[in-house]
Amino acid sequence: MRVCLTSAAGLVALAICFAQPAAAQMNEASYVVTYIEVTPMATTKAVDLLNAQAQASRDESGNALYQVLQRIGRPNHFAIVETWKNAAAQESNAAANHTREFRAGLEPLLYSPYDERLHTDLHVSAGNSGAGAIFGLTHVDIIPTGLDTGRERIGEVVEASRDDEGVIRFDVLTQASRQNHMTLVESWESAGAQEAHSSTEHAKAFRAALQPLSGSLYDERLYRAL
Repeated sequence: MRVCLTSAAGLVALAICFAQPAAAQMNEASYVVTYIEVTPMATTKAVDLLNAQAQASRDESGNALYQVLQRIGRPNHFAIVETWKNAAAQESNAAANHTREFRAGLEPLLYSPYDERLHTDLHVSAGNSGAGAIFGLTHVDIIPTGLDTGRERIGEVVEASRDDEGVIRFDVLTQASRQNHMTLVESWESAGAQEAHSSTEHAKAFRAALQPLSGSLYDERLYRAL
């Protein structure tokens, strides 16, 4: 009987060990970055749909940030940057009636697929609203064998860039489905501040160090908020 009780206690302890990380993960913030490209003639209609979806999503209790961006130089290209208090809040938004209506209305306007990417935190500054005049989204693809080194370089540029003049947000997210794919999320007080950052020694050194570790082109896109 003692053996049975000991085994049962061991199974309970094992279950608790597995349950604790799962519960912690469910309480972690959930991030989404979405890229949207519509036909040029549909730009105005897309803006209306995006603004309506943003307002409805911001009204949800689990939302921490819902930022809609329009690409500089390509006004028919948009991005959405979302932060949710946890995965359940993000999933609730994805299943909401207003989201289904938004996606249905947007679908005939698209000229490339709706590109939604779920992310987790790699380097995110707590309490960062991200509001700014200029926004940058950069897709970073690191070859798997260079992932550890690439993450070190990313950590270095984040630490240095957060001290740059005019920076509001300089965070890095990791794609949930592909750990070697990251998104740099930046916001700056002005175009001049963003340009000055790009010319700093730490930004140039980061791009140079990343190049031999990259699995694709360094894809930096600049936006303004809608």
